Amino acid sequence: MSTMLEIPVEGGSLAAFRLGAGGGVQPVLAIHGITSSYASWVAVGRALGERAALAAVDLRGRGDSNGLRGPYGLASHVRDMLAVLDALGLERAVVAGHSLGAYIAAKLAAEHPERVRSLVLVDGGLRIPGTAEADPQAFLDAFLGPALARLRMRFSSRDEYREWWRAHPAIAAGDVDEADLAVYADHDLIGEPPEMRSAVLEEAVRADAADLFASGDDADALAVPATLLCAARGLQDGPDPMQPLGLAQAWAAGAPELREVIAVPDVNHYTLVLGRAGSDEVGDAIASAAGG
Repeated sequence: MSTMLEIPVEGGSLAAFRLGAGGGVQPVLAIHGITSSYASWVAVGRALGERAALAAVDLRGRGDSNGLRGPYGLASHVRDMLAVLDALGLERAVVAGHSLGAYIAAKLAAEHPERVRSLVLVDGGLRIPGTAEADPQAFLDAFLGPALARLRMRFSSRDEYREWWRAHPAIAAGDVDEADLAVYADHDLIGEPPEMRSAVLEEAVRADAADLFASGDDADALAVPATLLCAARGLQDGPDPMQPLGLAQAWAAGAPELREVIAVPDVNHYTLVLGRAGSDEVGDAIASAAGG
């Protein structure tokens, strides 16, 4: 990981980090999920090796971009991502997005196809089943469960926060490396003991959710090559994937010359990027898109 880059955006600066050892090619823009940070890409960056590098951002209201306040929402994030591409000199980039990041990536590509060479959508981008008629905030509370509840919690130490993550149903059942989990948890924790808390702002999550649960049309309008990786299980490691395989296959059938679906077995929404097996699959997809 290189020194954090501070990207000028509306209202301040956005944090970005370089991951992976592929120094000879343009980095792939990597966008994380709704209550996450750049650190969700650490395992993927390692899996890439020399094949490609990532420019992984902290979205506004999260991680080291937590000082950036609204406006939030997909349109605001797309403006921020354009600023990142400009700052990094990326005229036409490969873009990868996990969860919320996949929706941001799809909107970026749909509205600015001249800036996106190809997409890697990781368990996101298509309309989430059950959201069409649902109240966004009520659905958010049920859908994210402990990931959202933690934003109001306080922790006495880094070790306590790491242990909270170890016990998360998606992490406890997976193959997440302890060192990667420590990086992920530590980057998300701010404040002083015993009142430490997540850096993720709940107001940002709720504002983004209003767009997220109403989106999916951007992926249908894509005119750039796109690969969608689908986890077999959901956010709590249950048999309710965020992107059901049938839904993904129907999307791919709409433009088979541009779209590919990869079903990843034995992973959930989190371990698809954080775990060893899942990050290898995502790394391979990104390397293929980047030509590495």
